[in-house]
Amino acid sequence: MSTPPQLPADERARVAIDLGAESCRVSLLRWRNGQPAIELVYRIPNGPVHRGNALHWPLDNILNGLEEGLRKAAAQALEGIASIAVDGWAVDYVRLGPDGKPLSDPYCYRDERTVASKCMADAIAEPEELFALTGAQPLRINTLYQLLADPACGIDARAPWVCLPEYVLHWLGGRRVAEYTNATHTGLVDLSTGDWSRQLFDRLGIPIEAAPPIVPAGAVLGHLQGPLAALDAFRETDLIAPACHDTASAIAGIPVSMEGTAYIASGTWSLVGTLVQQPVTSLGAMQARYTNQGAAAGGFCFHTNVNGMWLVKQCMDAWAMQGRKWNIEDLVAQAARRTAPGVINVDAEPLMLDGDMPERINDELRVLGIAPIPDVAGNEPIFARVIFESLAARYASALAQLEQMLGRRLSRIHVIGGGSRNSLLTNLTALRTGLPVDAGQAESSTIGNFAVQLASASADGQALSIESVRSWAARLSGA
Repeated sequence: MSTPPQLPADERARVAIDLGAESCRVSLLRWRNGQPAIELVYRIPNGPVHRGNALHWPLDNILNGLEEGLRKAAAQALEGIASIAVDGWAVDYVRLGPDGKPLSDPYCYRDERTVASKCMADAIAEPEELFALTGAQPLRINTLYQLLADPACGIDARAPWVCLPEYVLHWLGGRRVAEYTNATHTGLVDLSTGDWSRQLFDRLGIPIEAAPPIVPAGAVLGHLQGPLAALDAFRETDLIAPACHDTASAIAGIPVSMEGTAYIASGTWSLVGTLVQQPVTSLGAMQARYTNQGAAAGGFCFHTNVNGMWLVKQCMDAWAMQGRKWNIEDLVAQAARRTAPGVINVDAEPLMLDGDMPERINDELRVLGIAPIPDVAGNEPIFARVIFESLAARYASALAQLEQMLGRRLSRIHVIGGGSRNSLLTNLTALRTGLPVDAGQAESSTIGNFAVQLASASADGQALSIESVRSWAARLSGA
């Protein structure tokens, strides 16, 4: 067991901002009698919005909410706030004008404009070649394909861009950067150098001059500036790039050794994988839809994207529009008493799109020759049971593929994210995989965000160590 970290010399509070596809959160870490206490200060509902035929993120709403949350944090933390760090979902970005302000609201990765741009890229560079070079699964949601789609949408390909978590840090007064763990999700980072692949930018005709410089997790980007800096709590507040990708932050927030352990980051998406020291770029890994993404303090998060609680949220939204409102706790409890008529392919393309999710699920049942579920009041838990059974079955197949690729057995599973509170899904996963399942922290990304901030402060400009990050995660989670 690693030595518990000492109380930091700077006992001011710290702020973690987590950008989520369903909500954005502002959390505050304070020290009480030498012990850390984390409090959710403010939560902002979030979700992509349709504008014509396009799907965008409401950037002004997000920023206005974050500003309100930061003001609330400042009002509470009279001892002052030492740093702010931001993590969030990957691949989406903001284009900036000459004045440094957004040219428009950023596109959501689910927008279908990348269907054509991926076909165009595939004609220039084989997906297998891209995977071998970058380690990133060539999914059409990747930043690479979004950048290629911009000119057709009337967006200047030479306009500087910055991914969303790093944009928030830029908006708060920091430098325009790409943090390494988040950059690896773009599909444009060379595994061998850890930097942008100029060869790939040139070959695809993407101006590399528009890309921000890559910095490591824990990099300090300057002090908070602007109106918020006038508040007493925010005097001399550092802006820190944590592991800006929320999954990398969530993995950094796991307080135990991951040796022989798989993780399932269960949220809007389910990311199923494990930590590896060297990337796995075999053809088999690509065909199994695995990807290699940078971890907070070295190594790689080697995992596959599986559909997730997005399916449940979409169903709940559809039912609510018909006056059939459910909360997730009641839905899970009721689903535990039902049986599923079948197990569907949760990764089927129609289930990745928004709208009409109960009917989309029924379409998948019909493909299997199974009678659809009548979408009427009282049957909602049956839909939920189908989703949970199907997710657990997909987790089991993903882990079997993972063990085959690694050539070794895994001994347990650690679940983090909102899905860790879903005891039905956890139990079904244990049954399907035959492995013990540990329910970790629901807000593991927040813990990882704070752990990197604290490890960065104690590193005194040196590279982060996984031991330091994990020790802080253990202290923050009470492990």
